[in-house]
Amino acid sequence: MSTETSPLPVAVLGGGITGLTAAWHLHRANVPVRVLEAARVPGGVIVSTRDQGWLQESGPNSMLEGSAEVAALIDAVGLNPRRLYAADSAKNRYVMRDGRLVAMPTSPLAFVGTKLFSMRAKLALLGEPWRAKAPADVEESVGAFVERRLGREFLDYAINPFVGGVYAGDPCKLSVTHGFPKLHALEQTYGSLIRGALKRRNTSGGPKGRILSFPEGLAELPQALAAGLGERVQLGQRVTSVRKVAQHWEVTSEKDGRMVTENYAAVVCALPADVLAKLPLVDVPGADRLPELGEIEQPAVTSVFAGYRREQVAHPLDGFGLLVPEIEKRRMLGVLFSSTLFPNRAPDGHVALTTFVGGVRSPELAHLDDAGLHQLLREELGSLLGVQGEPVYYRVTRWPRAIPQYTLGYGRFKAIFSSVEAATPGIYFGGNARDGISLANCIESGRRLARAVRTGMNSPT
Repeated sequence: MSTETSPLPVAVLGGGITGLTAAWHLHRANVPVRVLEAARVPGGVIVSTRDQGWLQESGPNSMLEGSAEVAALIDAVGLNPRRLYAADSAKNRYVMRDGRLVAMPTSPLAFVGTKLFSMRAKLALLGEPWRAKAPADVEESVGAFVERRLGREFLDYAINPFVGGVYAGDPCKLSVTHGFPKLHALEQTYGSLIRGALKRRNTSGGPKGRILSFPEGLAELPQALAAGLGERVQLGQRVTSVRKVAQHWEVTSEKDGRMVTENYAAVVCALPADVLAKLPLVDVPGADRLPELGEIEQPAVTSVFAGYRREQVAHPLDGFGLLVPEIEKRRMLGVLFSSTLFPNRAPDGHVALTTFVGGVRSPELAHLDDAGLHQLLREELGSLLGVQGEPVYYRVTRWPRAIPQYTLGYGRFKAIFSSVEAATPGIYFGGNARDGISLANCIESGRRLARAVRTGMNSPT
């Protein structure tokens, strides 16, 4: 069927960045669309709050403008003049080693002189281009992959803290094939990470992507998308069931205690995996396997935004933040220097720090009560950054089920999405449980979903 012959809109379930991006592209292509979002505000986990001169990001704190699709979307929704790139002073990234903070080297010369890695580890790295690659069909953990190619020290003091900061995960559990496909592709294509990185850099003229946000936080992006969609975004509307009926779809949702059933031409599912696992899909072949998505590991993570007077913090805060390797046996994953990263995150004369606790490494710490969390923060920040006294501003955000872990064997979850789509044309799945966890991944997922819907609607039935 074609968009001209079908008056029914497309239902987009979920008003996070993936769903809003998909809906926005469909609307721009003149496809009628409606977004159904249970929350009262759009954006999902992207939550930016301005209060008393502080700007808190409760979810993602920044994004990488690393693809043409991301840059084009920002421009198209009118946010191009509001791009706010990370400050030059935020280039340092600190990693703890032996109880001290060491800046991650950012150049070959800095790498030679860094104390983050031993001379033995540095010399061993020279052999990486000649190490044999793994068979293409062998699924390997990120930890095993990195230790095999780069050595144990690079796993412990580079990849482990990085994975802890990005995934809140454990590299020895994550699949390099599904969680870090670009790393896997470098080895398979070039036989070496170093050789592949150099060739890609020479081809592109340099590394791509800059870290960015907006003056009032990342939430400006979903807000701009929602504003462009207008009344097509239905907030406070929780989807309770989806049914395939002949040539259309019936979607039942609840709004203000009232149940509403409406007909749609197609359904885009951009819901979190744990929500989708509990959503009844009726008369949809293969949907009986969707409850398995509830088995995707999503560890609890707690984010603490704390503001201090500048003189309360001894560290110069001359960087993006700090990451803590698991081997250091600390009680947090890392700290972002929020007021260094972007301007106007703290009042004049003050600084803002965002600390992350929990994850796969220590999920029990994410469940500490407010008093226990406050004591942890005081001890850890005092030890690592020389923070003294009580914060003048303090906000806690708890995510009971945070980032999906692309663990070994994750392919079976992706296969569930694919099998349902193949068996029942007109339903589409995307988001961070299928297409990657970064904001850029989710934006690209939304664009992919919109293309798939348009292709399906214009194909013979």
